[in-house]
This record gives sequence, structure tokens and C-alpha cells, in this order.
Amino acid sequence: MVSAFYNVWRCIYIANNKNELPINDQIRVSELMVIGPNGEQMGLKKLEDALTLANYAGLDLVLMNEGSTPAVAKVMDYNKYKYEKQKKLKEAQKKQRETNKEIKEYRLSVTIDVHDFDTRVKNAQGYLEKGHKIKGLVRFKGRQMAHTDLGRDVLIRFADALNEYADIETEPKLEGRNMYMILAPKKGK
Repeated sequence: MVSAFYNVWRCIYIANNKNELPINDQIRVSELMVIGPNGEQMGLKKLEDALTLANYAGLDLVLMNEGSTPAVAKVMDYNKYKYEKQKKLKEAQKKQRETNKEIKEYRLSVTIDVHDFDTRVKNAQGYLEKGHKIKGLVRFKGRQMAHTDLGRDVLIRFADALNEYADIETEPKLEGRNMYMILAPKKGK
């Protein structure tokens, strides 16, 4: 009695998620190819026989591929399958975050003071140690546009201060009123 109630409740709970595969009583196919819990093919079976087989094993009958002829269903623990699928998704997202490290931008100016410069170098060093890329940016204001070489010198000095932790990926480039340079963490660090 309790087992039957538990199975019905579990089917209703799982049915609420639209992205989920149909299981047990949700399957609306009369004949299907059944794959056992260990991956062995059990042959073409009627839906009632497959459900009895899954129930006898204490597992779920999950419709894996409805579009094929015949439809394919597998006998498995569906909650364990969902858990492992979710775990793989989280692992893939973690790897994607590691490969797509963010670029941290540091704004400098032609007239930057020594202490401000050292503070930005120290913060950039921390980001480089974490594996992030750094973008040094100098914004020219007013008549500073006539002396872009001073901005270039500030960026080169920024790169020299971080040369133990980073390599220059993009040399200083002028785009409009901004000059930028990208530093990437050293491979050995």
C-alpha cells in the first residue's frame, strides 16, 4: 500500500517538471525496446510487461527516445540519473567558467600618482595570480590627446611592474580617446 502510494506520488512530482523524461505511468507508447539496468538489451516488450519488470526490480521505466521506431526505454533509478546529470552540468559550467576567465579593467591616467599606481599594481597582481587577464586603460582628457606617448609610458610602466606575473598579450593601442593594453597571466604561474 505504502509502496504504491509512494510510486504514484513520485510520478506526480516528476511530472511537474516539463523538461523531464516520461517515466512509468507517463509513458504513452504501446511497445518499446527495453534496456536493462546494467545496459543489457531485454528486447521488444509491451508497456505493461516493461512496467512489471521495472517494478519488480524496484526501479523506474524511463522513456529515453520516443521518436525512434520502436521507442527506447531504460530500467533505472530515475532520481540517481537526474542527480548525475545535474552533477555533470555543474562540472561543465565550472570548466566553462575556468576557460572564460574575465578581463579585469584598471583605469590609469597620464597624471596618476605613485601611491595610486602601486595600489592598482597590487590589485592587478592578485587577479593575475587567480588566472584572470588584465586590461590597462588610459583615458586622455582635453589637451592630453596631444601627448599620447605619456599614456603609452604609463601602460608600459604598468606592464613592467607586473612582468613577474604577466606577459603582454596586446601592445598599447589607441582607440579614440582611450589607449589600452591587455596582460595575460604567465603560463608557469
